[in-house]
Amino acid sequence: MSASAKTAQKTWELCNAMESVQSVNEIYKYDQKQQQDILANKPWSKNPHYFKHIKISALALLKMVMHARSGGVLEIMGMMLGKVDGDTMIVMDAFALPVEGTETRVNAQAQAYEYMTAYVESSKLVGRPENVIGWYHSHPGYGCWLSGIDVSTQTLNQQFQEPFVAIVIDPTRTISAGRVNLGAFRTYPKGYKPSGEGPSEYQTIPLNKIEDFGVHCKQYYSLEVSYFKSSLDSQLLSLLWNRYWVNTLSSNNLLTNADYATGQIIDLAEKLEQTETQISRSVGFSMGSELIDKRPEEKLTKITRDSSKMTTELVHGLITQVIKDQLFNKVRCCKPLESSDEPSAVP
Repeated sequence: MSASAKTAQKTWELCNAMESVQSVNEIYKYDQKQQQDILANKPWSKNPHYFKHIKISALALLKMVMHARSGGVLEIMGMMLGKVDGDTMIVMDAFALPVEGTETRVNAQAQAYEYMTAYVESSKLVGRPENVIGWYHSHPGYGCWLSGIDVSTQTLNQQFQEPFVAIVIDPTRTISAGRVNLGAFRTYPKGYKPSGEGPSEYQTIPLNKIEDFGVHCKQYYSLEVSYFKSSLDSQLLSLLWNRYWVNTLSSNNLLTNADYATGQIIDLAEKLEQTETQISRSVGFSMGSELIDKRPEEKLTKITRDSSKMTTELVHGLITQVIKDQLFNKVRCCKPLESSDEPSAVP
């Protein structure tokens, strides 16, 4: 691997807070009896909020990100292999599923389930005893959360395939932000009412997705995500990184995400118009009264945060392109010789 590729990989690991562990660490050991005992006890059935953390290997993370980016504006889907350790879910590997995706949903057919079964059986034959621990899919350009369809899918999986987790990746925002945009979620059982007020982490939701987000946001909760790697992964990680690094180096973030940036600006303009109308109405209704609706002002604060975030990402993309231009297009080995009107002598 070249020095520049190694530097880029190290930067990627630092941006995503990658934790290095020893190859002989317990995290890589699979205790069959321990996992069977956990399945038999089913502690998650007594506490809907039992799982609180998820650890993802660097290898699985890179596989999922590359798969998500390959789908472009279309959603993709895959499965994850791993195990459980207390209240922590550990993702060791991931693999793509042959599914048909659209810009808003992805559907798994019988062929995908047959492929999943064959993959898991083959993994066990080569010494990978981990079971399927969850699924992942992409939300290109509209953030990491669960839609109504996602909530239904995850709820069904938790009924029949526990322990199970859902991961959502936004490849578009990953390119813009320079770090992986990923969320891990589990749904609550039917009839359960959480004590919280929905997702604690703020994120930008497009205007045409706000209703779907708002209706279902209290039906699931997010897990704290962390990443790890070891020397066991180094060779495979280097092979995958060479592909990822070349694609990243040759891409132009401003051009790749041009439609996304334009959509964000349009979305912000529409949100501003709605908020302006709500503020005007709230001021009109509050004349002569001390009661003033603060919700439009809160929306305006969120819009300001969204615009600042978008501006920062665009500026970073512009700086990146200027650096690439200076490195690859402005390098000169020597000054070109000036042309002369007199013919040169032939030796």
